[in-house]
Formats: sequence, C-alpha cells, structure tokens
Amino acid sequence: MRSGRRRGGAILLWLTLVAVSGCAAAAPGLSPSPRPTAPATGRTTPTGEPTTVTPTAFPATATGGSDDALMVEPDQGMGAVYQAITGAHHSLDLVMYELEDTTAVNDLIQAKDRGVAVRVILDQAYAKSQNGSAYATLAAHGVDVHWSSTQVDITHQKTLIVDSDEALVMTGNMASQYYASTRDFILADGDARDVAAIETVFDADYSNAAVQASPGDDLVWSPGSAASLVTLIQGAKKELLVENEEMSDQEIVAALEAAAQRGVDVQVCMTDSSSWSSEFSALTQAGVRLYTYPPDGALYIHAKAMVADPGTGSIRWFLGSENFSSTSLDRNRELGVELDETSVGNRLASVIDGDIAGAGPWSES
Repeated sequence: MRSGRRRGGAILLWLTLVAVSGCAAAAPGLSPSPRPTAPATGRTTPTGEPTTVTPTAFPATATGGSDDALMVEPDQGMGAVYQAITGAHHSLDLVMYELEDTTAVNDLIQAKDRGVAVRVILDQAYAKSQNGSAYATLAAHGVDVHWSSTQVDITHQKTLIVDSDEALVMTGNMASQYYASTRDFILADGDARDVAAIETVFDADYSNAAVQASPGDDLVWSPGSAASLVTLIQGAKKELLVENEEMSDQEIVAALEAAAQRGVDVQVCMTDSSSWSSEFSALTQAGVRLYTYPPDGALYIHAKAMVADPGTGSIRWFLGSENFSSTSLDRNRELGVELDETSVGNRLASVIDGDIAGAGPWSES
C-alpha cells in the first residue's frame, strides 16, 4: 500500500463538486456486436418484459484520506471530465479509443484557444470511422491530434492527463450516445510516478515510437497485462467480484475457475452474449456465480474491474481499459490501475454488488 506519495489536486476537487448524468461507452469493433443505443429506461427484454435499473447514489469522492477518487457511470456523469478540460492551466493529453462527444471536442478546442497545449491520440485500427468527425474538427481548429501508434494493434486506452499533474484513468470511451446506460468507472490518479509513466508512453505513442511502459506505482499496461490480472485473481482469499465486457482469454478464465475451485466466492457480472457461451459454461461448472444483463437491458456492463476480498484488510482491486480477451491483454495499448486502497476498493465492490443484485443468474439455454 502506498503511503505519503499522493496529493490532493484539482481533479479530486472537481469530483467532489460535480454530480451530473451520463458516462462512458462501449468499444464498437471490439464488442461481439453493437449494443443498442435506446434510452436507459423503457427497454424490454427478449421476452417483452420491461427492465429497469435504478443507479445507486454514491458520494463523488473516496473517504478515509485517499487521494484517489472514483466516479461511477452512468450515475455521476461526465461533468468532472469536462471540468478537468476546462480547468486545465497549461496542458492536456488525451488518449481515447472512441471520441464521439461534441461537448468534449469543443472544450478541447476552447482549451487550445486559451493557450493550453492540447494533444490528442485517437485509435485508427478499429475506431477510425467513429473518430473521423472528432479528428477532423480538432485538426481544423489547430489542435494537435494524431492517429494511434502502429506499434500496437489497437489503442484501446482511455486516459486524460491534466497539467502533467493528475490523470483520469477510464474504463469507458467518450461517446455520448452510450452515456445514459453504461456501467463504467473513472479514477483520478495523482500519484506522480503513475502520471509520469503515462506521460512517457503518451509521448512515444504520439511519435509512433517503440516504448517500454513503466508500471509507475500502480499501473497495469497492455500489451502484457495478463500476468498482473491473473496474480490478482490468484491472490483472492475469500471473495472476488468481477465486471468485464468480454470473457474469452483462457488464462483469465482458468484463473477464475481455479479460484472458485479452491473455495473463493467468485461472482462475475456481465452483459450476456453468445460469444462467451462456452466460457460462461466452464465458469459456472467450476462454481463461479455468473450474473448477466440482457443485451438490450437497461444497464450495459462495459466496465473492466475486479475487487479481491472487499471489506477486509487484504483488499486489492483493479480497474482499467483491459477486456478479458487475448487481443486486449496481449496486443493492444491498454491501461489500468491496481491498488490496495481500502475506501475506493470497498466502494467499487458496493457498485458491483448492486449490479449483481439487478442482474439474473446465467444459465445455459
């Protein structure tokens, strides 16, 4: 556990002050199929029965002295992200798999116009068509926008560095059509070594140069993140809570199965998809408790998060952009954060618990 290295900052303050609606989106092209863009309420299940999810109201920041701050989507919205952009003093570095948010694009342009050095990296491998409008608009207004590095397969990372001082690490994209119905998380990270490491990789990817990504104090990078995530799963003693959009990486699946078989209460919450039927079957047969929302349900699970042993002194948790697929873990540019901080971890666990309560047990049809 880190001690004394973190500092409060502007993003943490913004997270305290902002509580509006909206949030992060899915990754078209990486998902098994495009998800519906209907409003968050009024959808129906395949059987025609209405589905509703009432998001839990959570405080905007962590408690207990942590300088990490967690924002829960869609509950709290993108207000803190917008204010991070509008409040920047000298620099903004954004990496985004999918940018389809005109508010954010306009805020970036206005930041550039008031003298902030704005740099943007957008994925070109899978989401170039989705990013085309934002790219053209930013470039036309003189913002330094680059297509993603060819050193990796897909740039699926979602981060915003503000004034080289703090970073927002996100599980979701900036695509406003999905904000109202998607479970995602945003973490404000003010650890100096983390921010410096993220900045170094940004500089390399911006220049399309090779780089050896540093873990800083807490970072989990792809390519190469599978080992860290498997270690977290293997370290769970009593309970493991998991949310993810995809479930195809066999190393992750095997680790979850092994955890359940050694007596850990493994609970997984996802949006149902036939793409993962064989993995779902293997997990449930191993004793994993699997809960799913229908694809057209009121809540879409896009978050990538795990909490081991919540409510205990050995809690450890992860959130980031990594899906549980070999592409995501082994070949993409992805970024997550792994910590043992208690208050944020327990809050993250509470959100996943609530999502599980709103889902249904998965069963083979």
